[in-house]
Amino acid sequence: MGRLVVLMVTAFVDMMGNLIVFPLVPFYAKRLLGHGPLWTLLDSIGLGGEGAVVSLMVIAFAVAQLMSAPSWGRFSDKFGRRPALMIGLGGSAIAFIVFAFANSLELLFLCRLVQGAGGGTVGVIQAYVADATKPADRAKALGWLSAATNAGVAIGPAIGAWAMTFGTSGPGLVAAAIMLVNMAFAWKYLAESNEHAGKHASDRPVSRKSPEVMRRVLSHPKEAASRLIWIYGITMGSFQGMNTILALFLAFKFGVTEQTIGYFFAYVGTISFVTRAAFLGKLVDRFGEPHLSRIGMVFLAAGLAGMALAPNIPLLAVAVALVPLGAAFTFPCVTGLLSRVVPSHERGLYMGVQQTFGGVGRVIAPLYAGFAFDHLGKGVPFLTGAVIVLLTIPLGLGIEKQMPAKETEQAAP
Repeated sequence: MGRLVVLMVTAFVDMMGNLIVFPLVPFYAKRLLGHGPLWTLLDSIGLGGEGAVVSLMVIAFAVAQLMSAPSWGRFSDKFGRRPALMIGLGGSAIAFIVFAFANSLELLFLCRLVQGAGGGTVGVIQAYVADATKPADRAKALGWLSAATNAGVAIGPAIGAWAMTFGTSGPGLVAAAIMLVNMAFAWKYLAESNEHAGKHASDRPVSRKSPEVMRRVLSHPKEAASRLIWIYGITMGSFQGMNTILALFLAFKFGVTEQTIGYFFAYVGTISFVTRAAFLGKLVDRFGEPHLSRIGMVFLAAGLAGMALAPNIPLLAVAVALVPLGAAFTFPCVTGLLSRVVPSHERGLYMGVQQTFGGVGRVIAPLYAGFAFDHLGKGVPFLTGAVIVLLTIPLGLGIEKQMPAKETEQAAP
């Protein structure tokens, strides 16, 4: 449990740094529209609108993440979770420094690319949790980890708003400083969880290559691991499509500004934190991971549709609350189930492949969301996401029958 506490602190501080910066990206991008060779190029091909540019910012992060995630997974299986996480934290610190001094769209895109490459270690963090917990406890532990990160979601935007008092460079510099402190903390206190790390090749179980596993997911979609990865990728894409144009949608419909957007993220982060810390474990025990993940998808779909249709702030608040509830029930359960159906020496690999499929969703959905926001209607991306999430539910039906009959695996010592 001690290692999980250290990991939770590390993840909390990491997410706090990310959320100091993330809500401000659309507003920084809007200021830079109409200037520079990159905008001229984008405008010449019809992608010069604010929705399209912000979508491409999100896609830049997702592309870097999906390209790096499998490699991070295999690296952590071979050399350990700890060194992979340290490198990822260092990449985030560099990205925040770039953000602090970004005076062009080119530098903003560079920031997102570097941050996305470091963000490919999400699968490594999930594999760390799986290493350190018993199979039946993994969804709960992933929920606690998510609670810690969502506490960062709640606090980070408020720090970002405060840091704006030091000028436009303030948020990036504060986030970079926080990340460097986090690296020092992780270096001193975060222990290695992978018992196979550092062993000679002849002493480690044979692990497959990332392309082989990805081909397996595509060619055998009825297998439990494949179905879970598809569920994760599709629902994550719908969730990210909402996040892509969220700030622009709130600014258009409800007059939210860069000074007030932080309060919205704090509201969402608080709900996510309370749900995952106080209720997720009890609900997993009561309903089981497969059933609870389907409940989560229903909540997520209802929240997305409700946001598009809400006529005022109070009803928007109700709809918004369903989104973190749905995410809290869906993603930890799906990831926990995946950790139980794959070999222990390939956890990092499979978690990385899951992040790759999630990354593909993070690329496709923002592209569509930005286009739909600019040309089809401000609420259309939310409604489309709701329909897609509902259509994903049948993929999880009957997954219980494909679970191992008996799980005797224990957490690593």
